[in-house]
Amino acid sequence: MEQKRKSSRIQFGKGFAMKIIAIDGSWYRACEILDVSEDGALLQFQDSLGGLVLDEFFLMLSSTGVAFRRCRLAWINGSQMGVHFIKSNERASSKASSHAI
Repeated sequence: MEQKRKSSRIQFGKGFAMKIIAIDGSWYRACEILDVSEDGALLQFQDSLGGLVLDEFFLMLSSTGVAFRRCRLAWINGSQMGVHFIKSNERASSKASSHAI
């Protein structure tokens, strides 16, 4: 399988407990982060992701919520999900293009 990753990843042996949360706070799911790079991460889930809107969401990196990344779904395969970190300049350009007439 060809690698599409632009930056190298740091892998974690057992994973670290995290959670993803809807942008509006309407849902969350516990997960483990298995690896991370500057651009994204690999997450492992125990609970189903069925029925969730995964266009954009937060990955909470701390239990207090002070450290987080805004993400979008890259892919799902079984209980694993690849996410792409959204940078602030990407949000501004995507909003501008979505409001174009």
